Amino acid sequence: MKAKKILIVFPFLLLLQFSYSGIISRVSPDAVAFQKKANSVFTFFRTHRQTKDGITCAWGVSAGNNIISFKVLRTYEDPVDPYAVWETVGQVAYSGALRYKFTDPNVFPGYISYKIVAVMGNGIQEATEILTEHIISR
Repeated sequence: MKAKKILIVFPFLLLLQFSYSGIISRVSPDAVAFQKKANSVFTFFRTHRQTKDGITCAWGVSAGNNIISFKVLRTYEDPVDPYAVWETVGQVAYSGALRYKFTDPNVFPGYISYKIVAVMGNGIQEATEILTEHIISR
C-alpha cells in the first residue's frame, strides 16, 4: 500500500519540477535588459544616506518629455509585494532641468525603499526602478 502512494506522488513531483523549470527558462536576461532600456524618461536614479539629515534621492530625465511633475514614493514594507503601501513623501515640479534632487528628512531605522514617478501631461505615469537603503540608527 505504501509503495502505491509513493508511485502516485512521485510523478506529480516530476511534473511540478518540469513545469517550474520551464517557467524560469522562458525569462531571458536579454528581455529584462530590454525592459530597463525601454524606459525612456529616466536616465538615472540614485539614493544616498545623508548624515543625520535623512535620505536624498537624485534622478535625471531625458530631454523632450511631456513631464508635469515627479512624485517621490517610499515604503518600509517589501517593495516587490503588490500589497505594499507606498506613501508619497514629496512632489517636485518639472522645471525643464535634466537633474533633480529631493531629501526625505523623516526616516526611521529599517529598510526604506524609494521610487520616483514621472507624471506626464497625457496622464501616463512612468516609474524608476526601486532602490532600498538600510538605516541602522538615526
